[in-house]
Order: sequence, then C-alpha cells, then structure tokens
Amino acid sequence: MNANATTEFQLRFTSLFHSGRGFAFPCDPQGHVDLDGMSERARNNYFYARAMVGRELAVPEVEPAGCLH
Repeated sequence: MNANATTEFQLRFTSLFHSGRGFAFPCDPQGHVDLDGMSERARNNYFYARAMVGRELAVPEVEPAGCLH
C-alpha cells in the first residue's frame, strides 16, 4: 500500500449514540487499512470498531483525512 494513500483518506466509524464520537483510521481510497503498519492499540481499536458496527457504531465511511464532523 502506498504510504501517501494511507494519509490522504480515513475510514471513519461514527457512534450511533454519541454525536462526534467514534473511530477513524488511515486508509486507501477503497477503505483498506494497513494492519501491519498500525500499533497494537490502533489495531485493537480497529477490530473493536468493526465488531461494533450496527451495535454501537455506524457502517464506516471513507472520507478525506482530517475531515471533521
């Protein structure tokens, strides 16, 4: 994966219950994250976010990095 691609986009999981809360991870334009390039904590947060889709978090969206909600 191109290093620039992972800094231009983010995969954002927004909270279903708390406005402004959620998780965001660097990704490529298709929404693929570089698991090998993540810290252990970031990787655990990513897996948690994926597991909580539909329960606590919305389906993730790819957006330009730095986009604020």
